[in-house]
Amino acid sequence: MTSLAVTVFVLVYIGMALGRVPGLAVERTGVALLGLIVLLASGDLSLAEAGSAVDMPTIALLFALMILSAQFEQSGFYGLVAARVTHAAQNPKVLLAVLIAVTGLLSAILTNDVIVFAFTPLICVGLLAQKLDARPYLVALAGAANAGSAATLIGNPQNILIGQAGGLDFWRYLLIALPPVLASLVFVYWAVLATWRPALAAPPVAVPAEPVTINKFQTAKGLVAIVALIVLFLTPLPRELSALAVAGCLLLSRRLSSREMIGSVDWHLLLLFICLFGVTEAFAKTGLAQEALAGLASLGIVPERLSVMLPVTLAASNTIGNVPAVILILKLLPALPEGVLAGLALLSTFAGNLLLTGSMCNIIVAERAKAQGASLSFMDFARSGIPMTLASLAVTVIWLWVLGLMAY
Repeated sequence: MTSLAVTVFVLVYIGMALGRVPGLAVERTGVALLGLIVLLASGDLSLAEAGSAVDMPTIALLFALMILSAQFEQSGFYGLVAARVTHAAQNPKVLLAVLIAVTGLLSAILTNDVIVFAFTPLICVGLLAQKLDARPYLVALAGAANAGSAATLIGNPQNILIGQAGGLDFWRYLLIALPPVLASLVFVYWAVLATWRPALAAPPVAVPAEPVTINKFQTAKGLVAIVALIVLFLTPLPRELSALAVAGCLLLSRRLSSREMIGSVDWHLLLLFICLFGVTEAFAKTGLAQEALAGLASLGIVPERLSVMLPVTLAASNTIGNVPAVILILKLLPALPEGVLAGLALLSTFAGNLLLTGSMCNIIVAERAKAQGASLSFMDFARSGIPMTLASLAVTVIWLWVLGLMAY
């Protein structure tokens, strides 16, 4: 049975790296689900073991944040912000800066994947209407969403996983993360500006912004919900329960249908996490990974050191993706200290900006943009992603070392 568990594990993570099964219309979630089904059917993993392997607080917190994001989507807030951003100025450089700042801020609060899912088509419509090359702005959108999301423990799925696994303090992490996050947002702007100068030189065609209908009451309700969530994070109440309580209040609405709100949840992403928890649990049961880690430790190669964690997160995030990579690392190294967990959150998130395949956020931007008639290729992303990522990681490594959170 050990050989089957290892085979399924390897094939699933190859599927994560490729993004789909060649020749079949089976994408990442389908790959993970099929892997879990094989493990359950073979008896390598029982249904009870698969259920206990799922980190339900993480799933609950992510679900609740998606409901909070749905509140803003249904109220028209995202549409209004996107219209204001794309018509922010006749100077493309100012437009780029505004897009990065707004996306970074929203991603820190409402999770990067749901922000780019809602924002990308709206941004594309505004850019294409002004005859602008959408590619540099799409790279900036993904880069800023990743960078901004690193600021908090609810900004992206991997940070949610890390925060829940290590019981990290929300506000202490924010203080640790804020300086490298701000630097990273600057690097996103610099990298896109430096690598897309011709595209950013053309001024936009002046067209009036399309009128956007916004429900002010529902938007205000969403803003109050964010304030309530921040206040609850100051209490001893677990984060997932705080978020669920806020989400439950939002669902109690006379105007916004609960069916539409719940329908806005990215169920594919949640199912992907659930399946990956089960697949990594089956692999961990074999003991092979633990033996390999013990062997590396005997050679002085310790994952808790920056010299090891940096290349591991950079390579893993840009092959299997940063969320699957973090699930695997946390499963194999369940007792990482607080400083190392903070470092893992920052490094894995910033590493996701290197290539288009580095994070689910990047892939969402590319796929949603394609549906609107704006293409973003692997090389389009890499030309800006590589310099912004290397600069962000360099600053983060120095910062973590100076704070004494991780040894080199």
